[in-house]
Amino acid sequence: MSSDLFSVAGKTALVTGGTRGIGYMIAEGLVKAGAHVIVSSRKAAACAAAEEALSQHGRATAIPADLSDPAQTAALAEKVAAHASQVHILVNNAGATWGAEFDEFPVSGWDKVLNLNLRAPFLLAQRLRPLLDKASSADDPARIINIGSIDGIAVPTFKNYSYSAAKAGLHHLTKHMAATLAPGILVNAIAPGPFPTKMTETVLAERGQQILDDSPLHRIGRADDAAALAIFLSARGSSFITGATIPLDGGLSTTMRIG
Repeated sequence: MSSDLFSVAGKTALVTGGTRGIGYMIAEGLVKAGAHVIVSSRKAAACAAAEEALSQHGRATAIPADLSDPAQTAALAEKVAAHASQVHILVNNAGATWGAEFDEFPVSGWDKVLNLNLRAPFLLAQRLRPLLDKASSADDPARIINIGSIDGIAVPTFKNYSYSAAKAGLHHLTKHMAATLAPGILVNAIAPGPFPTKMTETVLAERGQQILDDSPLHRIGRADDAAALAIFLSARGSSFITGATIPLDGGLSTTMRIG
């Protein structure tokens, strides 16, 4: 077996929302595996802290950008081009959620979530396509990894209507982009279940035991789980996979029982 099947050494990756949560888990895994990782998030202070922490393991750069703003999305792509002549991996992880009762769910809760979770990944892929094309080869195409959610696969029990709709849309957008961008760019999605993040801390505090009881593996996700799947989808060994959405949830969605 070739030793480089699962290697990302020397590759350049951009991870949006990469200063905390699953984005940081993926960024840390990639940088430890030898990639040059560029992370982005809204807050300059969070970017600076993430760059310092990630740089202890390898080459890391952080660039602040609010991807809910198309102008800042375009500016991020330009800044990335100033740091790297090509981008092998784009991880679209930046996202937001919103919860409210059905009858009270506001328009702002749709606009904020859809703009960041669904529009931004598409616009950023558009802007970065020239750098992705430069990094692509016949044996090892460039990669786009969209971070979806099992809330876009199964109906969640939470009142996060715009979030579940956006993630389901992102899963389908992954297929559409994969068909359009092949063979030079492979596009896949990861659909995480419960991981210890800021977004899930309230849910895990209130319903953590129930989630553990419902999970076939009786645990929540770990940093290595997110990193390992992202590294696989970024490495040459996954070069025959595109348009797929892979649940990363310990079997919650794939073994769900009814009745």
